[in-house]
Amino acid sequence: MTEIQTVDEKPRLVAGMRKRGHYKEIAPMLGALFEYVLSQKAIIAGPPLFLFHEKSAEEAQEADKSGSADVEVCVPIARTISETDEIKCYELPGGTMAKIAYKGPYEECGPTYERLFLWLEENGRKLSGPIREAYLNDPREVAPQEILTIIYAPIS
Repeated sequence: MTEIQTVDEKPRLVAGMRKRGHYKEIAPMLGALFEYVLSQKAIIAGPPLFLFHEKSAEEAQEADKSGSADVEVCVPIARTISETDEIKCYELPGGTMAKIAYKGPYEECGPTYERLFLWLEENGRKLSGPIREAYLNDPREVAPQEILTIIYAPIS
């Protein structure tokens, strides 16, 4: 079982997209974002991220079912690039985060989130912002059981 660590993350410049919809849109949104970022000759400065804005698993399931999920993806970049109506550059806040690694198919990460939320409760910590999933490898290049995701939960 993977340990949960407390880490301090620095703020980082990102190019990002955000819209209402279904979580299945994460992959196509990341594809479009990468295509644009690379067309701008941006220097990518870290793994792509998904920001999880819903406050609970139940809220997320309902939002996804209704197509009203708050879906935000971003890519850390070394310097600002031109923006479009859909793609913006901004600073993703840093701060103290609970960090846990998950290896396996995205759709099977539920127990990892349950462990994270239990840890928050047991340690008297509260979420202070959207949870972030950092994708360390490309699911088009590795088997589903080899997908690596780091989950960061901003805490207070």
